[in-house]
Amino acid sequence: MSARLTLTSEKQPIVARKQPLVPERPPRRAIVLRGIRLVGPLTFLFMQIERTITRPAASPSMGLLNRVSRRLRYGRPIVVVSGLPRSGTSMAMKMLQAGGLPVLTDGARPSDLSNPDGYFEFELVKQLDKNGDLTWLRNARGKGVKVISWLVTWLPEHYDYRVIFMQRDLDEVMASQNAMLLQRGEPRGIDDPDSMRQIYARHLDQVYRFLEERGCFTTMTVNYAEVVGRPFVEAKRLAEFLHRPLDVEGMAAAVDPRLYRNRSA
Repeated sequence: MSARLTLTSEKQPIVARKQPLVPERPPRRAIVLRGIRLVGPLTFLFMQIERTITRPAASPSMGLLNRVSRRLRYGRPIVVVSGLPRSGTSMAMKMLQAGGLPVLTDGARPSDLSNPDGYFEFELVKQLDKNGDLTWLRNARGKGVKVISWLVTWLPEHYDYRVIFMQRDLDEVMASQNAMLLQRGEPRGIDDPDSMRQIYARHLDQVYRFLEERGCFTTMTVNYAEVVGRPFVEAKRLAEFLHRPLDVEGMAAAVDPRLYRNRSA
């Protein structure tokens, strides 16, 4: 839905019939946006634009205006890779890094048989739900950072986010989680797959609605199997979504189909 900007005229036409008293007209050349006078500093203007544009994709021009206004207010968006554990978040981070996007990682969690290319994690992310230090978010602007679905709803709303949300068949997710635990010598974590599948489905539905209802998040869902099956097409989608001149061929080459080891029948 696009917003219409209307310039108020300096004179009102004289009508012969009786009219009720009208309030004082806006100042000369005041801009009216859906009946709301926009006055004051530019930040107020940006706030009004964002409130008006509920779905930027419906209008390319207003979508661009919304991105510009948010960029001026919040700086470059933080690129968030999210999803359930074992849904392909590490693969997505590897693709972004290969494409030339700076990623925020600390290497605290080393690679292993489950993720031979690394987990691409940043330890301070785990403090999001614990009222921990969030100053690292300022340094995350313009970079990619991995935030699992359990924590993405704790991100503060005074930043701008581009969320790449990884989706994967839930049976594959659970099989991959169990395989990872077995490799570590730990007991299976999921003994009742039917109940866990329902829990995951409800959780994902809640997260999707949360992201949809907040203007600080712009979200694109990415299917793990489709990335493995057609890496170049999905890499191009990612670059277009982020509005960044990424190396699409390098991103596609970073996808290793041999790591797709837990496939549903």
